[in-house]
Amino acid sequence: MSTSPRPGSLDPAVAARLKRSADGLVPAIAQQYDTGEVLMLGWMDDEALHRTLTTGRCTYWSRSRQEYWVKGDTSGHFQHVKSVALDCDADTVLVKVDQVGAACHTGARTCFDDDVLLRDAD
Repeated sequence: MSTSPRPGSLDPAVAARLKRSADGLVPAIAQQYDTGEVLMLGWMDDEALHRTLTTGRCTYWSRSRQEYWVKGDTSGHFQHVKSVALDCDADTVLVKVDQVGAACHTGARTCFDDDVLLRDAD
């Protein structure tokens, strides 16, 4: 039996506002705080968001491994949280971070560099 995301000790006022998917998750976009570079997308449940807010390091829920993971614990490529915001529908989290090293599991700085479907026509 797999472990599912569990409710956390997230501030009840914040938890009440979140619009989660059927599996209890919200997408979390990690963005470099000073350049605006979009780094990656991960998933958070209430506990992952609580940990992110209280530790200052991004914690995500791994849908494939069914466990929490803190960015950088294995790779050394940490995300130090600068700010956290909800979008207007409260169904997506934007985490502005100071990224140390690569954000992508492939070793790339961002997950969005290698498969560009359309480029600006300068």
